[in-house]
Amino acid sequence: MIGGAERTRIVHRSVRVTLAASLGFYTFVYGLDEPVLALYALFGPISLGLLSPIPGSGRQRAEVMLKALPVGLGLVTLGTVLAVHTWAAVLGMLVVGFLLAFAAIGGPRPAGAAPGLQLFYILACFPPYEPGTLGLRLAGLTFGVVALVLCELFLLPAPPEPTYRAALAQALATARDTITGDNALSSEELREAGARLRLSSTSPAQRPAGPGRAARGLAQAGSAARRLLEQLAHLTEMGELRELVRSGARNDSLRESGEGGRDTALRTLLPRVVSLLDDTAAALRTGRAAAPGPQRMDEAIDDFQRIRARQAAGPADEVPPAEVLRRQAALLAVAESVRALEISVRVGLAGRRTPPIEPTELFWYTHATTAQLWLRRITGNISLRSVQFHNALRIAVALAAARLVAGSLDLTHGFWVLLAVLTLSRTTVGEAWTAIRQAVTGNLVGAVVAGALLTGLARHTEAYAAILAPAMLIAFALGPLLGIAWAQGLFTLVVATAFAQIAPASWRLAEARIVDVVTGSAIGLLCGMLAWPAGARAEVRRTMAGLLYECGPLIKGTVGMLAAVPPGSVPAPASLPALHRLRLAESAYAQFRSEPGSDAHVRADWHAVLLTAHHVMLGAQWLPRFDLPANALPAEAGDRARAGADTLARTTDRLADLCSGSRPKTVDKATPSVRPAGPPLPVLVDLDMWLRSLTAQLTRIEAGLPEAIRRPARGTTAVGTASPGPGSGPDGPGN
Repeated sequence: MIGGAERTRIVHRSVRVTLAASLGFYTFVYGLDEPVLALYALFGPISLGLLSPIPGSGRQRAEVMLKALPVGLGLVTLGTVLAVHTWAAVLGMLVVGFLLAFAAIGGPRPAGAAPGLQLFYILACFPPYEPGTLGLRLAGLTFGVVALVLCELFLLPAPPEPTYRAALAQALATARDTITGDNALSSEELREAGARLRLSSTSPAQRPAGPGRAARGLAQAGSAARRLLEQLAHLTEMGELRELVRSGARNDSLRESGEGGRDTALRTLLPRVVSLLDDTAAALRTGRAAAPGPQRMDEAIDDFQRIRARQAAGPADEVPPAEVLRRQAALLAVAESVRALEISVRVGLAGRRTPPIEPTELFWYTHATTAQLWLRRITGNISLRSVQFHNALRIAVALAAARLVAGSLDLTHGFWVLLAVLTLSRTTVGEAWTAIRQAVTGNLVGAVVAGALLTGLARHTEAYAAILAPAMLIAFALGPLLGIAWAQGLFTLVVATAFAQIAPASWRLAEARIVDVVTGSAIGLLCGMLAWPAGARAEVRRTMAGLLYECGPLIKGTVGMLAAVPPGSVPAPASLPALHRLRLAESAYAQFRSEPGSDAHVRADWHAVLLTAHHVMLGAQWLPRFDLPANALPAEAGDRARAGADTLARTTDRLADLCSGSRPKTVDKATPSVRPAGPPLPVLVDLDMWLRSLTAQLTRIEAGLPEAIRRPARGTTAVGTASPGPGSGPDGPGN
């Protein structure tokens, strides 16, 4: 159901596109008698303003259109030159189609402009081969796009949308109030606050999805904030958060009770965490990066760990009890999330290169050049596991095949064949078939009406001139509001009235359009059936399974580094493979949740998998950084730690097998624990908290699997935990 605000946006857009298209078309047809100028001045605004879902406010859309204009002029030039031979045009279509569709890796704005740019090449690459008209084509396109830009800026401009920075600031305020106890929220409310940071909950224009430092920084800040809220939700469920808040708020009264020394570390770090949250939220609201560098929280955590080490090395009767150490471990994990959040926000707001920031595996992009960032994004998506590569290859092959068929059969107005492929292609066969059925129905009705109109009015061009502008206004407004069938039928009427003014036309024009649309629909559907017909449904399972497979070695490698003799003699585990898998999984999940009907095909709590992977990677960085012991751990504790890591690694492998459809391996029902028999050491408590938190999250993931998948095969057992987290059903909107 389209809401009132969306209806208003659609109507305003139809007014802008109609005015921009009419201005050039009428001027060049009736003022200068230049049909080529008129045609390109008409299709320029329609392509970029109507058929291209460029997101954002009027100013943002105008900026994208101006940047797209030089590219569009180049594509018109290329299409005009390659129209000399069908095969030249086909090969050009294959390359142009792939590159423009693959440009979606650059974010929502390049992805939104891509269809319009595709149409510029498509319109120019068809016969007649007339390189002498290139100047007129470029002039008409320039006039139409500039007119549309002016309309975007001054005629009913779309208002600015809420920014991702504002959503982040609100999430940090929620976390801050929860930590201080100013506003106690339930675990469900905290998770809902985190869900509002998902990119699917943010307007496309504001999503930090580009390859640049600013976009990467804000995207990582969103992940860190969601992880922070998930940590607070878990502490709330375990009853630990209230005690942590109470302990952090005590001062003189605590000392008088004789317990002050035991919570000194906590009371030292907690105010600094709250202060950093306040400063980071203020920076997000003002848009100016905070002045302090990452050393601010580094120093606070180092002080915190030194106090804990002194406490643990003191007399036995002064060593803090286990519950105090657990609260300290929980606060340390929260502080590391806040540290990552502050760094990523600062980079996201400044957008400048910085010296290397630890851990460089997570913040590698902060000191990379712009060329390196783009190269990383491109190479990371040139893979059969990338849904962006799937989509680009599918649409390129379909467009090239359509150009070959239209050119070989010499179809009249053959560019309509490619227009049908471009506008009706979907990422799943089922969705494409639904769109094609509606489009063909609408075109049939529209063709009948257009044929009757052309027959009745014959060559009375003044009648067509009177009809065109109102027809565009109605079609561009009602089409998106009423659905594909109405959009295609009304667009057929617009095309008929426009072409009847450029050249003599009869009812065969409507016949040619329906033939072209049916041909393009058949080609698009065939390519969809042959190339990844299920969309991201299967790919999201494969990428999530691959991500879980990479989590196991990270867990085992982190524990092995801490438990080594001497500590740190074992190298840190490689995290880049897991980071690469995480990016592919996020991309696949984002597309999966954008596909209609995805709710009926959710097979797991995929979002919980992404959060767990973030937890694993962040723990793999901060545990060795802040918890590497000076002396070797007790032998028994080291063995228990390695055994607990092995258990979790087997669990992640088992869940990966379930996600991928493989037969899962046997997993013992056990709860990872590294608590030693003697006095607890801070490093062991921190490690135990990390492993237990991961166990709870993996239990939530398994609880989100359907019973048919979750039921163990013969000879296998499900993962168990002493304190499992709550079950989670199918997840909400995508990442």
